[in-house]
Amino acid sequence: MNSINPDKLQHSKWTAARPENGEKHFLVVDLLRDDNDNVVQVVLEAVLTRRRITQAWRVLKDDQTWRIGWQ
Repeated sequence: MNSINPDKLQHSKWTAARPENGEKHFLVVDLLRDDNDNVVQVVLEAVLTRRRITQAWRVLKDDQTWRIGWQ
């Protein structure tokens, strides 16, 4: 389980544990917050294709899905 501070996710780098469509490396490009200014979701952008996906930030804690940094 990855240990994560959601407020420090902006511009962090991630590697998909199971890449799809050649999209392996991602960068956090935006943090979506609730009314209390808590991070709720992250917007990840694939480095290769620039495709963006939005996920709950807690999904990044699962090391079977995401790995910290570019590997």
